[in-house]
Amino acid sequence: MTRSTRLYLVLCGFFITNALFAQFIGVKIFALEPSLGLEPIGWSLFGISGTLQFTTGVLLWPVVFVLTDVMNEFYGPRGVRFISWLAVGLILYASAFAFLAIALTPADWWITASPDPKVPDQQAAFAAIFGQGLWTIAGSVTAFLVAQLIDVAVFQRLRRWSGGRWLGLRATGSTLISQFFDSFIVLYIAFVLGPQQWSTAQWLAIGSVNYVYKLLVAVALTPVIYLAYRLIRRYLAADPDYVSPHAA
Repeated sequence: MTRSTRLYLVLCGFFITNALFAQFIGVKIFALEPSLGLEPIGWSLFGISGTLQFTTGVLLWPVVFVLTDVMNEFYGPRGVRFISWLAVGLILYASAFAFLAIALTPADWWITASPDPKVPDQQAAFAAIFGQGLWTIAGSVTAFLVAQLIDVAVFQRLRRWSGGRWLGLRATGSTLISQFFDSFIVLYIAFVLGPQQWSTAQWLAIGSVNYVYKLLVAVALTPVIYLAYRLIRRYLAADPDYVSPHAA
């Protein structure tokens, strides 16, 4: 196995793990300030106020988009599109088995076997955590694909425009644009069109807060991207079979 193939498999593993895990934890909306032990800042946006609220998927999706840019640089659009479609297929595959697991009749003793008195019904808890509605799955998959395609296109356009220079511009710029669509599409399909019926104000407020968070993380990760590119270039330099997708 060549170095470039081994590296691609490792990147794909991290990519799919992050995308799949983000799918299952993203149903939770958390409050930032209490999570950090801080007092609420009292923000107000689109008539919605309170603590800063995020989907827990924001913990992992920035990593996915950084990996997207890294793979785009070293393996080209075809490499990114392949792993994006594969990730979607595996998310749907995992979701189908989650629904199957929920449908299985639980053992009577297992339902009340939790040592935590706050969880009197483990079957209900299991179904609530893993049984994300079809709206949530549809929103996550749709937003992911749209954002990935936008990220690839913007990254390549910025790369051509800059003549291959300004790594931070194309990596961070493509992520900021694609994450904007991702932040609002997933919430709109999952929570506005879905059974929770969020108001437009709530959708815009939480979507905006999530996007600003991703923007800040994307900027903060710029040094990490430069380090990753440097290490990967050094690693692939020893692979005589590797050919850059951007080579003339």
